[in-house]
Amino acid sequence: MKGEAKPKIGIFGAGWVGLVTGACFAELGHEVVIRDVLHERVEALQDGEVPLHEPGLAELLERNRERLTFTLGIDDVVSAPIMFVCVGTPPTYSGDADLSAVWTVVDQLPALEERAILVMKSTVPVGTGDKVRAALDARGLAHVGYASNPEFLAEGTAVHDFMHPDRVVVGAFTEADAATVESLYEPLEPTVVRADVASAEMIKLAANAFLMTRISFINEIANVCEATGADVVQVAKGVGLDHRLGPHFLRAGIGWGGSCFPKDGVALKQLASNSGYHFQLLNAVIEVNELQKRRVVGKLEKHLGKLHGKTIALLGLAFKPNTDDLREAPSLVLASRLLAEGADVRAWDPVADASHLLQGVSFHDSVLEAVTDADAAVIVTEWDELRELASEDVRAAMRRPLIVDGRNLLDPERARLAGFTYEGIGRAASPLAALPETEERAPEQAAP
Repeated sequence: MKGEAKPKIGIFGAGWVGLVTGACFAELGHEVVIRDVLHERVEALQDGEVPLHEPGLAELLERNRERLTFTLGIDDVVSAPIMFVCVGTPPTYSGDADLSAVWTVVDQLPALEERAILVMKSTVPVGTGDKVRAALDARGLAHVGYASNPEFLAEGTAVHDFMHPDRVVVGAFTEADAATVESLYEPLEPTVVRADVASAEMIKLAANAFLMTRISFINEIANVCEATGADVVQVAKGVGLDHRLGPHFLRAGIGWGGSCFPKDGVALKQLASNSGYHFQLLNAVIEVNELQKRRVVGKLEKHLGKLHGKTIALLGLAFKPNTDDLREAPSLVLASRLLAEGADVRAWDPVADASHLLQGVSFHDSVLEAVTDADAAVIVTEWDELRELASEDVRAAMRRPLIVDGRNLLDPERARLAGFTYEGIGRAASPLAALPETEERAPEQAAP
């Protein structure tokens, strides 16, 4: 495509994937039209407001405003020779992916006269491409090509991930369509994986499933470390230095969440079941993650006894740092469990707002405000602001100086030297005697 005019790109969906994809293609010099069905979202984008928190995205959208159009209509989108589908595919009650938004896009395509390519960015079950191809042919749109081009963007680093991809996967029914989609990424000089459509669809699901497996594996190792006196941080370092394995996604914690892992894991599990195969390993991976979110409650009870009437500060609500995404966030499960135990729950997060999701939780603007008079502070999200949590100010503000580090963010020895009782994940805990009010809690701990 070097030296040629860059083709116009249309995008269905102004969510996280659609906005990042559109902004990055605009940065590469394309005219981009992004359509969404939410009037308030389109209006906000037209006014220069970004409806989500993603580092670097606002700057990219502003820098390329002349190349970007946001619309509620479909005409400008379908005038583009290449149209990306970036709509949501959330899980249904059965666990299958909800493809209603995908089918709405397909059904709304007009009788296009010019050749065009529909490119699927949304994560869909294997076999979706075949069904879409058949639907297009049945509507007399055989001249509309179809390609699978799954996204591999991580929230918090999505702009960087798009502009510096590990790989670009392209699956298409014709060589010409695959070459056209691949050419869009030429300026990035990526490693390109050409595959059939079904394999491209499976690559996305399999990649996420494997990352989930690594996280659940190291969390299981962390739980064994706690029982045997080993330190999971040292264990993970030693394991990760093996060139066959690498260090990525070997950080123990309280489990994964977000918009991708939970729904993609369930979707792959359901896909296997619908195909007559019982995916035992993936079932275990998902179960381990669900149990891991709840282990914090046990750690708090170990030090505080019954949690009824205790004040617990949850620090970090988003499922990971550098995003405001609360979908399937461990904080939601943890807060709900603590409320059920009768605890007074306080919360802080620098960008995520969970006030519409967590009734009965008090929200605070600063870490110090959240931990004041608290019986424990729980690190739920590894925000940089929490790296100095074990400070003199925090120690003086808390009723009991107990830190449960759900992300192993702090140095345990430094926390203990600063006067805190420290409890991490897969690491040696401070003795119960380190808490000032241990003796007063003894009868309560012994109560049935």
